[in-house]
This record gives sequence, C-alpha cells and structure tokens, in this order.
Amino acid sequence: MKHELIEKVAWLEHPPEGQPVKGMVLRFSGLGGTTGLKYDADVQEIEWIHAGAMVVHPYHNPWAWMNGATVQFVDELITAIIKKYKLSDSVPIIATGGSMGGHASLTYTLKSKHKIIGSYASCPVCDLLFHYSERSDLPRTFHSAFGSYDQIENELKDFSPLHQAAQMPRIKYFVIHGLKDQAVSKANHSDKLIPELKKNGHDVIYREESNMGHCSPMTYEAYRAATDFVTEFLV
Repeated sequence: MKHELIEKVAWLEHPPEGQPVKGMVLRFSGLGGTTGLKYDADVQEIEWIHAGAMVVHPYHNPWAWMNGATVQFVDELITAIIKKYKLSDSVPIIATGGSMGGHASLTYTLKSKHKIIGSYASCPVCDLLFHYSERSDLPRTFHSAFGSYDQIENELKDFSPLHQAAQMPRIKYFVIHGLKDQAVSKANHSDKLIPELKKNGHDVIYREESNMGHCSPMTYEAYRAATDFVTEFLV
C-alpha cells in the first residue's frame, strides 16, 4: 500500500506531540459502521491516545465479517503505517471492536500475518453459522462478504472464533457481553466461546453485564476494566 493511501482508507490519530508511539490500537466497526467517515476520537480512544497509542480505524467493507480480503487489507494497512511512521516491527498491536467489530477483533488475531498481542471484544459475534439465521437482515451480508450466493457453511465455520477456538493464538482476551443483548445472543456466542477458549488454555477475562444491551449502556466499572485492559499493553 502506498503511503499516500493510508489516510484515504483509514482514520488514525497519534499520541500527543513529542510522545512516542507505544502501541497500535485497531478499532473495528460493527455491521454497516464504515459507511461514513470518522472525524474525532471517542472518550475511550482519547484515553488510549494519551497513553501512547496510535489508534487506527480501518475503512473496511461495511459487511466485511473479517473475510480474507479484509484481513489482507488490514495487514497491508498496518505494514504501510509501520513503514510511513518508522515504527518498530515489534510495535504492540491490540485489536478492539464491538458486535461485528468484536468478531473482527477476535478473528483478526487468528488470520493476520502480524502478531496481535491482545483482543478486546464487546458483544462479539462468535459463531457466524448460528448468526446467519439469528436475524433476517444477516444472510445477505454473509453472502456478500464471502462472495457466494450458494452454500457458505465452510466459510462461516472457518471465520468463526467459536469453531476455531483451538487454533486461536495464545494472547490475552477481554470479552464483555450484556445479558439484555437482543441483537447478538450472549448465550449462543460469548457464553459458548469463553469455555472453549479456557479449555484450550487461553488467557481470557469475561465480564457479564446484567443491565447491558447490545454493547451499551456500559457501567463505569466495565468501561474502566475494558479501557485499562488495552492501556496495560502500552508500556
């Protein structure tokens, strides 16, 4: 990827002037979330930026589901950013996101050519095969993402953290899911993924929030735990 393309295909923000980049935080969007441009950092991102993070929001396909093309795009984007800003090849990279972005933050750790050292996923889609029939608006997005209007069962399994739990990298995971989530079933996604990750020896923190719906509202305690999980990598 040419350096001049970076800010055309991603939003990124640097630490305050004079402060070194201590890590790169990837922010993956939920379904349909990249149809518009991003202009400002949110409160959580501001905390990470002031802690030394370069926050990167890739403008991937709004129905990406971290498919092969999206993995390749993000890989190339990271490589270009490292070269343009003369970062170390060993710069810590943390993947974050909610809903489809939560799925991306988990799946990208498995599929990327870069070493991702941590994943923070909010209300993540963990089982694409189940999610295909979970809501009527979803099948079209999966067929679009995986380039087929025939059977895509194998692709849905291959890009599902739940079905790939044994192959997930040995890194730190932070997953949060609300009991009132009506868009992504906690019982059929996070509740099934977490035991599989733990069974395979993964380091995972799981917060179950009784008053939280789909990614919100988040209590300050939950926000603090999630934010600090990422900040602790920025040393």
